[in-house]
Amino acid sequence: MQRKEFIQKVSASTFLMATGFYSSMGRAIEQDQGMIITTGGTISPSAMGSTLVHEHILSIFGTTAQEPAEYDDSHALNEVVPYLKYIKSLDCDTIVDCSAAYLGRNVRLLNQIAEQSDIQILTNTGIYGAANDDYVPDYAYRESAEQLARRWISEFEDGIQGTDIRPGFLKSGVDGGSLSEIDAKLIRAAAYTHLETGLLLQIHTSGNTTAANEQLAILEEEGVRPEAWVWVHAQNTEQVQDLVEAAKRGAWISLDGLRSPNFLNGKRESESSLLHHFEMVKTFKEEKLLDHILLSHDGSTYPPEGTAKRPLDPLFNAFVPMLKTGGFSPDEINQVLIENPAKAFTIKKRTF
Repeated sequence: MQRKEFIQKVSASTFLMATGFYSSMGRAIEQDQGMIITTGGTISPSAMGSTLVHEHILSIFGTTAQEPAEYDDSHALNEVVPYLKYIKSLDCDTIVDCSAAYLGRNVRLLNQIAEQSDIQILTNTGIYGAANDDYVPDYAYRESAEQLARRWISEFEDGIQGTDIRPGFLKSGVDGGSLSEIDAKLIRAAAYTHLETGLLLQIHTSGNTTAANEQLAILEEEGVRPEAWVWVHAQNTEQVQDLVEAAKRGAWISLDGLRSPNFLNGKRESESSLLHHFEMVKTFKEEKLLDHILLSHDGSTYPPEGTAKRPLDPLFNAFVPMLKTGGFSPDEINQVLIENPAKAFTIKKRTF
């Protein structure tokens, strides 16, 4: 189904949004153009500030799928809020939470954390198709891409989990190798969602260049430009040139595996994680593509019991100093930490 056909089939309220009339929230979609959506509401791109683009504040990864995820709210707040206040003290203004539906999403609790820590948080819509499809609900196999997109568009219009909290981006993921049938369906549904909402598409792709190219082909077929798509966990790609070529087409490249010098894969290691990311960022600088880079940790501040936390501070405490000593100017560092996230997450339909 092509873009025109999908638009003809959307619900009445979604059609009103697509044509610039008032949505079911009683606001014109134009009011969201040029805005970023946090759990606390819309902000201007200039208010986003220094941003971690891929973290997991709340997560149930490795356990049974739940939607919404259930937590001991009081314990979670006591554990997470002080740590995020510390991250805030490092001049972090915004955190993008990538725990998708069935993977730990609980927007009420997430918004409480945002309010108490004084950090802006973005949540998401979509379905996570990686991890051998363990977090793909049964209905996703039965429903069409169009039906899945309507679910996600509804969360954008009406709010998530019975709240008025709206997604600031779409999160999905794919497994290794060529796209499976369900993964291809999720990507097509993501394309349809972008056409109606302008949400950025953050897709867990890791080092899978084959799947990256197949995703971009689906997006192009549906009229969505690469600028709407993020290659998540791109640091795992063996050939950096694959990332360079995707960036030249317009895609965002997320290098989001930063670890502290003494933490890599759960054990004490050298500075290899930081150096690996530095060399990749340096390559993009040399290619004059620094405006396509996003940085983060894929950290985890409240994982399931028995799972190690992953820190959110190496970017500020170790990697930024490495960039400074490595010849990156203040303007270049600000571009990667502030300007690029603001541009990427601004609500905007990026279509052919």
